[in-house]
Amino acid sequence: MKLASFRSSIESEIRLGIIVDDVIIDMESWGIEHDLDLPSTMLEFIDLGPAAVKAVSETLKNIDARSLVATSIPLSSAIITAPIPAPRKNIFGIGLNYTEHVAESARTLDTSKELPQQCVIFSKPPTTVIGPGDSIKHNDQVTKQMDWEGELAVIMGKKATHVSKENALDYVFGYTIINDISARDCRRSGQWIVSKGQDTFAPMGPYVITTDELTDPHNLQIITKVNGVEKQNGNTKFMLFNVNDIIEDISEVISLEAGDIIATGTPAGVGAGREPQEFMWPGDVVEITIDKLGTLKNYIVKA
Repeated sequence: MKLASFRSSIESEIRLGIIVDDVIIDMESWGIEHDLDLPSTMLEFIDLGPAAVKAVSETLKNIDARSLVATSIPLSSAIITAPIPAPRKNIFGIGLNYTEHVAESARTLDTSKELPQQCVIFSKPPTTVIGPGDSIKHNDQVTKQMDWEGELAVIMGKKATHVSKENALDYVFGYTIINDISARDCRRSGQWIVSKGQDTFAPMGPYVITTDELTDPHNLQIITKVNGVEKQNGNTKFMLFNVNDIIEDISEVISLEAGDIIATGTPAGVGAGREPQEFMWPGDVVEITIDKLGTLKNYIVKA
């Protein structure tokens, strides 16, 4: 199932939508038409658990045109927002999770050239989250090294504590795209949260694909472009720690909960790793495309 959070107009509230072909269906309104008690937000739907995803998916198979007229708008008319515009908790980030990115970081960012033996975990506050088409704010008094990181994001579907890697994917709700924007010159004594946690530094979206449709997250191509020029071209099959490993590792020490978001790391090709180094400035456009998940496009503006 393909989901999105959206507004029908600039003034309207954010609603949860189901995307079918070229329309977006208001889930709550559509549920009323089909005697289903469905919510109006992504987090509320996640909280209902896997049974709700299954029920909606089954009902969609018998969808009729009349119900769409009453409860949908053209996808082209919708204003797509971040899938979870206000996460309940910090986003979990995984650093140095692709071999070639470890190498490029060691060359230019003074990180270790040795491959991590455990997940490198950091976090990004909820205030970092913006949606497709939104502006990433560049404060040149704070950073002159704003960098891109195209990544697969995992959205948890239920509480996970001490979960084994064999069962880890059973706890996932779905997947989306995240851009782990990083100010390379804002690291503090090895700590990354100021580098990665500034306002607007986590563009997300445009869609969430649930696990009933995207069953294997480990063979997805990730392509990042800046001003139309390809900068990253990687694949999730080359993660050092795959989604199963990451969930097992985090849940051993921190309980993951429904709606939690994990950014799974970026492949090689970031600006800091290029020769010469390249960084983003106001006027630039950054796009991330991941197989089956669409394209996330954002604009850099002066803060």
